[in-house]
Amino acid sequence: QLQLVESGGALVQPGGSLRLSCAASGFTLDNYAIGWFRQAPGKEREGVSCISSSGYSTNYAASVKGRFTISRDNAKNTVYLQMNSLKPEDTAVYYCAAKGSPYCSGYRPNDYNYWGQGTQVTVSS
Repeated sequence: QLQLVESGGALVQPGGSLRLSCAASGFTLDNYAIGWFRQAPGKEREGVSCISSSGYSTNYAASVKGRFTISRDNAKNTVYLQMNSLKPEDTAVYYCAAKGSPYCSGYRPNDYNYWGQGTQVTVSS
């Protein structure tokens, strides 16, 4: 069974940090660009970050640039999202998704073939 599983979500105070993980089972991530998305209550799902299959190319939404870092360890079949200087507006369910391409080019959800179930991140004092 092809599956992505996110972990690492938690309740954290403003200014704090979290590292999210996205682990694949049933397939290898080597040939896939991986994106992180988030969805806050009452809002549309938005793309946060993406990393190419090689790891050499990354991009970030303007709202998280300079605070979030995406990385991958293909040997562990896992992608990470390091989130620093968290703000209350970062509160959302975070999803990882595998794109049907080795390259990142936008965040159209239909371009992503496999999705995880999501992990909740809450930033609050």
